[in-house]
Amino acid sequence: MMGSHTWMRRVLFVGLSISIVSAGIGCGPHYRTLRREGQSLMAAGKFAAAKQLFLQAEDKSPRHVDNLTDLGACSVMLARQRLAEMNQAAALREVDDAIAYYSRALDVYPGHQPAIEGKNVALELKGQFEQALKEAEWTARNVGPAAKNYLFLARELEERGDVDGALLRYRQAVAIEPRNVDAHIAFARFLLKHDNEKAAVHHLQAAYRLDPLNEWVMDQLARRGKLPPLTPVGQEIPSSGGG
Repeated sequence: MMGSHTWMRRVLFVGLSISIVSAGIGCGPHYRTLRREGQSLMAAGKFAAAKQLFLQAEDKSPRHVDNLTDLGACSVMLARQRLAEMNQAAALREVDDAIAYYSRALDVYPGHQPAIEGKNVALELKGQFEQALKEAEWTARNVGPAAKNYLFLARELEERGDVDGALLRYRQAVAIEPRNVDAHIAFARFLLKHDNEKAAVHHLQAAYRLDPLNEWVMDQLARRGKLPPLTPVGQEIPSSGGG
């Protein structure tokens, strides 16, 4: 596989060359400005900001191969960053974006080599992310229960639209580690998002008893008038609840 730096240099060179050509075919100065500034940010490694400019350019010219290819390249690099941050769900979203952008570029220009190479890189990354999900599932089943494994699975399932599957994994996370603050907070966020406030308050109160200085938890409970008395040290946090 071509090294990521070599691949990025090639994408930048080809993308900039096509941008110069496309500048003369009626895109308008605003489009050219967005492309030029986006390329500069991309070369500086500011991929999120560059992607936003390329998205604005896409609104003006949705079938330009150079812009679609740059969107794909930004998405790939953002996916790498999200994976390094251990945010697999966000990484998978970015890599899916990349595949879609490269596919659109190839629909317009089937022989466009940077898009072909970029799509191959994105597909390889997608395989890595899906393998990571499979490994997490295997670990949860065979190595031993840990809340962080179930939280990871819950977020992945939620991102993929499997709300029932995510609910089950969140329940398992707090059942396995009832004194895990992060598990209660993650479950509460999920429940609030899905309009189950009663169950969410239960887990917010559990989190508050474990970490009474957590500002987000305090704010969520205070605005609902649900701040509980603190549990004496050593008293177990109930693991029931959760919709």
